[in-house]
Amino acid sequence: MRNIWVICSKELRSYFVSPIAYLLLVMFAVIFGFFFWNSLGYIVNMTMQAQMEGEPFPMNLNEQVIRPLLSNINVIALFFIPMITMRLFAEEKRSGTIELLATSPVSDWEVIVGKWLAAVLMYALMLLTTVFDFVFMFKYGNPDWKPVVIGYLGLLLQAGGLLAIGTFISTLTRNQIIAGAATFGVCLMLWVLDWVSQFETSTWAQVLSYMSVITHFDSFAKGVLDTKDVIFDVTVIFLGLFFTARSMESLRWRS
Repeated sequence: MRNIWVICSKELRSYFVSPIAYLLLVMFAVIFGFFFWNSLGYIVNMTMQAQMEGEPFPMNLNEQVIRPLLSNINVIALFFIPMITMRLFAEEKRSGTIELLATSPVSDWEVIVGKWLAAVLMYALMLLTTVFDFVFMFKYGNPDWKPVVIGYLGLLLQAGGLLAIGTFISTLTRNQIIAGAATFGVCLMLWVLDWVSQFETSTWAQVLSYMSVITHFDSFAKGVLDTKDVIFDVTVIFLGLFFTARSMESLRWRS
């Protein structure tokens, strides 16, 4: 456990040594801030319009604001996750330190989990920038806090799976751009697999729809903690890290 934390700390510091972490944090906060401002502006506009027309406007912050915002975070993460994972192993390969890492007394699983955990913490820091917007909403509104907590849990679990996939892809190349582009492509495919269920109801279509990460995030966004969705995300995390371990094992034998 100590080795995992040492590797995680080293990897997390490497994000902040370069402008990568600051750029990701600022851009994530700015983009989400725009979505937040736009959502509140829409609600305020609809409320004022209803008042002028003398009609009541049923307001539900959880359904009309928070749930769409959680989905917006999901969309933003689709573009940012490849930027977090693309350097994890590709940079080690490019700089030639992957051989030292592969022949070190630290086990493959400690290296993999340490690097993946650093990526998850980096993503968690990005999510932390969105909390301030929700604090503003809770100060001036009265939404239910439980769906927000469950929604953030869903975001972390889903991101954990996609980050594990990105970690695996990063072991396959020494080019960070290729690793980032391939990770984005795979993550996008896992997003759009659900679309096939809109026009096809056969078994293969249902299987593809079940494999979509969006299918398993909808319950979290609604504030529902479903065991099957948690199991799916944990399975994706395990498979991503398992394939990363097999890729690292091949590197160790070649070294």
